[in-house]
Amino acid sequence: MKTPLKKPVLLLALLALLALTIGLSLLIGPAPTSGRDLWNFLVQGDKTYATIFLDLRLCRVILAFLVGACLSLSGAILQGYFQNPLADPFVVGVSSGASFGAVLCLALGFQTVVLGVPVQSLFAFATGFALVIAVYLLSQRKTVFKVETLLLTGISAGALASSFTSFLLFLRSDSFEQAVFWLLGSVQLADWRQVITIAPQFLACLFLAQWLAKDMNLLVFGDEAARSLGSPVERVRKAYLAAATLLAAVSVSVAGIIGFVGLVVPHGVRLLIGPDHRYLFALSSLAGGVFLVACDLLARTLLSPTELPIGIITAALGAPIFIYLLHKRT
Repeated sequence: MKTPLKKPVLLLALLALLALTIGLSLLIGPAPTSGRDLWNFLVQGDKTYATIFLDLRLCRVILAFLVGACLSLSGAILQGYFQNPLADPFVVGVSSGASFGAVLCLALGFQTVVLGVPVQSLFAFATGFALVIAVYLLSQRKTVFKVETLLLTGISAGALASSFTSFLLFLRSDSFEQAVFWLLGSVQLADWRQVITIAPQFLACLFLAQWLAKDMNLLVFGDEAARSLGSPVERVRKAYLAAATLLAAVSVSVAGIIGFVGLVVPHGVRLLIGPDHRYLFALSSLAGGVFLVACDLLARTLLSPTELPIGIITAALGAPIFIYLLHKRT
């Protein structure tokens, strides 16, 4: 068995890739720009390109990074929670529930903005979070909670929510084009309000995950062993489930369904550095952000000037990578 990659090496590699993808993302777009234009803007404060570099490209890059980091951290939490490398935000139903809320809002014709946030995003967040709460409550039988029951209930509830989404699309085919945004994912409509909304939630969940990382390491040995070692297992599990749900719900609410990030990235990072969650959470978040920024860059450039939904890129890249990692491990 190969020795896991040193954590500082992975950190430096990810930071270098982040700098590269951000630089390319700032330079590439429908409006022709060059390195000289970016330099003049950064050094001399040239206002000619302020809107392009700040409000269009930088805002989009930051939002893509945050969404990728949220999805990857959510996946890392759930993989540790279920002790299953195939776990991701889809298994507890949050992504399917959020999609249903967004499509329901479109089907009802709601197009308003509340406190600067589109009502579709609020619907998506509320239904995704509500579905996971329902899944958790249904998984408790006579105050006894089993992780396996939660997993199976989440998969079933997600399938039910997906069927409702398909039914709404069948009834309201005129709203299909708008629904594609949620079903395939995109950060095309990024703005600074979305960045301000998602950033504090991501940082709070990352802090919580790091704070309880030692407890997650103990859960690897089973709930009874973790209790005997002093871990408050029930409270830890509730906190982690709430954090993973919040991360996935807020991501879907601003960018739609983006698959494979929460599955492939934390699984790959775990294979590279090992299973210690004290490092896994932070590095998975960074890797997920870098991955989605790179995918968004590809989505904008592969068929330029036509823009692909980012979910197509993540699936096209994520599936082969995951198959490779899975077979390399075995």
